[in-house]
Amino acid sequence: MKPVFFVKTVVIGLLLLPGFVFSQSILEGGKVSGNFQLDAQVYRADSAIGAYEVDEEMRMNAFANLLYSNGNFNAGMRFETYLNPILGFDPRYKGSGVPYWFGSWQNDQFEITVGNFYEQFGSGMVLRSYEERNLGYDNALKGARVRFSPAQGITLKGLIGTQRFFWEQGPGIVRGLDGEFALNDIFDKEGKIPTRLTLGGSFVSKYQPREEIAAGPNAMLDLPANVTAWAARFNLSSGRFAFDGEYANKINDPSAINNYIYKEGQSLLLQATYSTRGLGIIASAKRTDNMSFKSKRTETGNVLDINYLPALTRQHAYSLSAMYPYATQPNGEMAVQGQINYKIPRGSKIGGKYGTDVAVNFSRVTSIVMDPAEGETAVGQPGTLGYSSPFNVFGDELYFQDLNIELQRKFTNSFKMLVSYVYLKYNIDVIEGHAGDPMVNAHIGIIDATHRFDNKQALKLEYQHLLTEQDKGDWLQFLIEYTFAPKWFVTVADQYNYGNPDKDMRFHYPTLSAGYTNGSNRLSLTYGKQREGIVCVGGVCRNVPASNGLTITLTSSF
Repeated sequence: MKPVFFVKTVVIGLLLLPGFVFSQSILEGGKVSGNFQLDAQVYRADSAIGAYEVDEEMRMNAFANLLYSNGNFNAGMRFETYLNPILGFDPRYKGSGVPYWFGSWQNDQFEITVGNFYEQFGSGMVLRSYEERNLGYDNALKGARVRFSPAQGITLKGLIGTQRFFWEQGPGIVRGLDGEFALNDIFDKEGKIPTRLTLGGSFVSKYQPREEIAAGPNAMLDLPANVTAWAARFNLSSGRFAFDGEYANKINDPSAINNYIYKEGQSLLLQATYSTRGLGIIASAKRTDNMSFKSKRTETGNVLDINYLPALTRQHAYSLSAMYPYATQPNGEMAVQGQINYKIPRGSKIGGKYGTDVAVNFSRVTSIVMDPAEGETAVGQPGTLGYSSPFNVFGDELYFQDLNIELQRKFTNSFKMLVSYVYLKYNIDVIEGHAGDPMVNAHIGIIDATHRFDNKQALKLEYQHLLTEQDKGDWLQFLIEYTFAPKWFVTVADQYNYGNPDKDMRFHYPTLSAGYTNGSNRLSLTYGKQREGIVCVGGVCRNVPASNGLTITLTSSF
């Protein structure tokens, strides 16, 4: 029997057959926990909004996590089923199986894991394996990982594995080392120094068998089998101030994403914060240049990413302000973001009886400057060094800009309100590939008011308005939600694209939702229409097609 298969059999046996006493010391006193989620959609054709007939009429995504823990030993597995994947998820998820399982053991110094696992080094710019279920994204590593803490303040990690590629594993092998050193915990164990400093470093390499590809009618490119990346980071804090940063570098990695150029990649992320009572300030900046890092060089989709490049933009929670989300551009971007949170004191004329929270956020992302590489006449030609780029210069092309202001105030014990204004610029050509389309300039206003009748009953009213002369024009959204805590809620909403330049495409997108919660169990039903659009989390996005029908979501944990 193969060792990996044997370990997997033991893990599953521990989870599913806890009464089978083949190892009394492991099973006795153990604890089983887990969670379950099912999402199903019943589709109706509506050609007017682009919701076409679905052969199955109903599609479903579901998963169940099971975890067994006993002292220093942990084991887990996840069963997934996509029959067939809900529209908007990659059809390659179709099927059922156990793509995730692990066993781990730890003591005061060591933690050893075999099987599947998620891991992140620093901010993730050279390695981050994670799952984002709303995006259908999962790049879990499968192999082995060791964490070692030889002394207080020192954490070392080492791992090797391949990445999940739907129901298979990607062709590349990922290897990584990471170390983090909290200098105060090492040298100032009594805590006499108020300033804290933590340093860290990472080294990651990927192996994919060497291959040659055609770069033209008479040229072949020899692609490297091993590609390495490294990163160094720090975190400095003193009193109300904190400052952290990370620099990452990757050697030449010709791939389909960068048009097979041999230029090195780099990325720098800096963030400074200040906080005191009633005031918080955050400022951050990022430069990214040729930093796509995948374990399969020919892959261009949203899979097999070894690293993670965070987007320095706000993730909006309301539908219309989130209609134009930003997607990180790994081939090159310059970004800055700042936010101020201030609480107007309670009891003042402006702050009112309970005070008023004010948040102002601004972000801007542009291209980087690209000049032809030495000896070349054009930028980004396959088989060349691609281009040269000055490090601290913003490019001329604007990718995204967002200025938003949010006010929240509690007027009485039973009534509170949020008011928000968002002005954004969205380069739909770059972000979505709509070649030739003009920059979207959008103004969005939001009012969200909630009135509580008593400890259980509440009524929420929401109004959103988006104004733009580009793309599909102006939008309105209304929402009314009644909650009878802690078990029931009912929501009625409607989006209306009243300003679409094509008068025949000015559609309503009404929805009716209801939900029931009992402890850790929650069931929700939504019937209505969903507009076509993009969903993004942290700069990683997926397209959502238009749909019409019933959505069922069931979650439970134990």
